[in-house]
Amino acid sequence: MKLLENKTALITGASRGIGEAIAIKFAEAGANVAFTYLSSEEKAIALETKLNTLGIKAKGYKSNAGIYADAEKLINDVLTDFGALDVVVNNAGITKDNLMLRMSEEDWDAVIDINLKSVFNITKFAIKPMMKARKGSIINISSIVGLIGQGGQANYSASKAGILGFTKSIAKELGSRNIRCNAIAPGFIETDMTGELSEELKQTYFKSIPLGRFGQGSEVANVAVFLASDMSSYVTGQTLSVCGALHT
Repeated sequence: MKLLENKTALITGASRGIGEAIAIKFAEAGANVAFTYLSSEEKAIALETKLNTLGIKAKGYKSNAGIYADAEKLINDVLTDFGALDVVVNNAGITKDNLMLRMSEEDWDAVIDINLKSVFNITKFAIKPMMKARKGSIINISSIVGLIGQGGQANYSASKAGILGFTKSIAKELGSRNIRCNAIAPGFIETDMTGELSEELKQTYFKSIPLGRFGQGSEVANVAVFLASDMSSYVTGQTLSVCGALHT
């Protein structure tokens, strides 16, 4: 039996990067996969097609997790289409980097809404069917900068640090209902964003990472599979860093 067989998972922001890697790993592990995207419709359609070829049910939803009403509609639609919701991965996120003196209120609000408020919105509605079923796993994608901070990323760092406190609180609040909540804090992962870095800058970063390289999206996804599965049945309220020992 595959680790996630007979489970239904929802992954926000999964049309690319870490979210896409998690969606693929979940499908390979036997889960039915619902996922959201905001603008990359072509990529979303391609991902949905790819996931369905793996022998599971998959469906993409165009939805903004940062909007409360959209989150409520999304959860209702997923329950209608899939009949259950066992795992939620709050992955949706954006960056709008700038020094504090230059950071606009709009850029602050946008990052907080998409990165942090979205976690509240989705969790708020997802826990209702989980409480009824008396089981569930919520996985929040934070970041290593939520633990150590980063110059020029006050908004992003604050949003990712907020996720960690939220995760611990939900774990304590819902543990009695057999609902687990954990966070993953990725370090430098090879994505479209890191792909734009110069080779010289990459080498500088490599020197600060004991493993001497950037991580792969699949390596973050493997941790997500563990947290979504029954193998982690006594793991809750924790933050698992996937950073090559950048932060220990």
